[in-house]
Amino acid sequence: MYEGRRKRSRSNSSRHRFHDVVTELGPEEVRWFYKEDKKTWKPFLGHDSLKIELAYRKYCELQSGVACLHSIDASTLSPTQRDMDGIVVPVEPVCVRGGLYEVDIHVRECLPVYWKQQDHIPVMRGQWFIDGSWLPLDEEESDLIEQEHLSHFWGQTMQDTLDTELVVSTVDRKDAIHHLKLSRTHVDWHSVDEVYLYSDATTSKIARTVTQKLGFSKASSSGTRLHRGFVEEASPEDRPPQTTHIVFVVHGIGQKMDQGRIIKNTAMLREGVRKMEEKHFPEHNDEHVEFLPVEWRSKLTLDGDTVETITPDKVRGLRDLLNSSAMDIMYYNSPLYRDEITNGLTQELNRLYSLFCSRNPDFEERGGKVSIVSHSLGCVITYDIMTGWDPVRFCLQETRTMEEELDQRWISYEERHVLEQIRLTRKRLRELETQLIDLEANKPSARPALKFKIENFFCMGSPLAVFLALRGIRPGASGHQDHILPTSICSRLFNVFHPTDPVAYRLEPLILKHYSNISPVQIHWCSASNPTAYDEIRPIFLTPLKEPTSDTDSIPSPVTSPVLPRKYYGESITNLGKASILGAASIGKGIGGILFSRFSRSNSQPSVSLGAEGVAITEEEEQKRAESQSAYGLSSMARPTSPTVDASLELERRIDFELREGMVESRYWSAVTSHTSYWCSHDIALFLLTFIYKPRQSQSQSQPAAEERLEPD
Repeated sequence: MYEGRRKRSRSNSSRHRFHDVVTELGPEEVRWFYKEDKKTWKPFLGHDSLKIELAYRKYCELQSGVACLHSIDASTLSPTQRDMDGIVVPVEPVCVRGGLYEVDIHVRECLPVYWKQQDHIPVMRGQWFIDGSWLPLDEEESDLIEQEHLSHFWGQTMQDTLDTELVVSTVDRKDAIHHLKLSRTHVDWHSVDEVYLYSDATTSKIARTVTQKLGFSKASSSGTRLHRGFVEEASPEDRPPQTTHIVFVVHGIGQKMDQGRIIKNTAMLREGVRKMEEKHFPEHNDEHVEFLPVEWRSKLTLDGDTVETITPDKVRGLRDLLNSSAMDIMYYNSPLYRDEITNGLTQELNRLYSLFCSRNPDFEERGGKVSIVSHSLGCVITYDIMTGWDPVRFCLQETRTMEEELDQRWISYEERHVLEQIRLTRKRLRELETQLIDLEANKPSARPALKFKIENFFCMGSPLAVFLALRGIRPGASGHQDHILPTSICSRLFNVFHPTDPVAYRLEPLILKHYSNISPVQIHWCSASNPTAYDEIRPIFLTPLKEPTSDTDSIPSPVTSPVLPRKYYGESITNLGKASILGAASIGKGIGGILFSRFSRSNSQPSVSLGAEGVAITEEEEQKRAESQSAYGLSSMARPTSPTVDASLELERRIDFELREGMVESRYWSAVTSHTSYWCSHDIALFLLTFIYKPRQSQSQSQPAAEERLEPD
């Protein structure tokens, strides 16, 4: 996992031990392994292997002490203690692999710390190793060989040489001086340090007999040389650097259908990041980025099994698939379950952060940073948690204007009297609400939902733009990220998507409308040499926009961009997407204007603006007008709420970043697979590291520039 961060020599010269005396192996000569992919054993780093070995020796001492007690006074032991196989010696788990895992010596397993995993990772103690590959022998056979070696060669001197030609010639000249029969193999000692393993399978015996009759030696024909002790001695310095940046990975829908998927996806992302670190950021030896999966769905009860009970039996497989995936969107849009989902994700994020800080006490003192990578619906939930968006609160603030509609028809005296009472009551209610707001404003600011500040928020395959559009967010006159996400909450927002991802939408046109005609920033290939820095890439305009023919066409379309040659983005939006935006926008009354007035007004804008007739409008009147517009459906929401923006105005920092399509990639097939293709992309891994590591680079580059500006002319 971290092997790439520190090059470790496997040369034979690292184990030259001349004229050593045969004794027990030292802790540095033993190497522990783990098998994460169920295929190959991987060695722990030297620091981790030493910690495990020392804990193992302590465990053996305690075990031998219990065994002595068992043999001396067995009558005083409990039934569990009388069974030696059932005796559990308390040994604390050993923290390994940068703190992500713990090794349980008793059960020989590696267990994750920050998430639950069904498939536990086996670990093994290596003492004897196969020549060439340096893979460990089976632990049980290795223990038998080690016991036999110590019992017959204890105290003898040895001269370890790994020269193959010399070894073969030596073996050819002498017969084996000792043998050990195992279950399916046997071991021959030709000298203290010349040990060979042979298979006892019938085919191996026949091949060995034939080759020996042809004049070949037994060792050179079918033997495998074994080495005692690992090729490289374990060193305490062989360890990963301390974590300086943690990245929480939040999943979207479908986790109920495939529990543990986010853990596998995070592992793929982490593996890609490690490869990109080794290749592109070798100088960052004092920094370390760690990725932690955030599984928020499995702990939620929501409706229990109510939906399951009302699901028909026909095409049950398809229905179960929809219930386990798309149903999460309906749950989140339900006022009954939305709070449970947001609270579940908030608690899990805070739990993981608190657990990490408890195991790394100096993380906050060293200025450790936190970023979030969210996928699909997880982007919307994370955004709402960061901004504190609550649809119920905004609906309660909605002001209904019924008087104008009622004045257009004849009403009786009794109806007019009741309406007057309603008007006075509403006026009094608004006064009380204003008074309450003033009182709450004087209170100390409420604690944020999250216990940490977010440095970067990476959205992958995100429908966040659609949710914001349906909430009434419209383009403004300032090219700042604060229009949709204040920098006081998150330093920088990134919207990463594949061009054929049907779930992903653009965010930049919600800040500046004319960016629907500007190409998203293309993410560099991970194999590109000396690519242009992302912040230095100039905007690339597409085909000029057509004049809108109706009010509905004036709504910005936050959609993905076609592949080069590019077309106008508005042409690629589907009729279904238009219909969903029109229908949902007409339903969501009251929320749009209030939310827009909250985020769209920049501090640099004057508090007094001009109306359509050039009459001065105060800030309070402008807010009331924006709130009242939401009661009239789409036609009033589509009206411009900000002055006409110059098309030459640029965003302060780009937000939309688009993956490049493959040359032989099928758009129809990639439309199915692209939404889940982010985790294994090395382009994404390099992109994340570029901005996670960038603050140190930009700071070192900005200092000389600042000094130049301060120099007198």
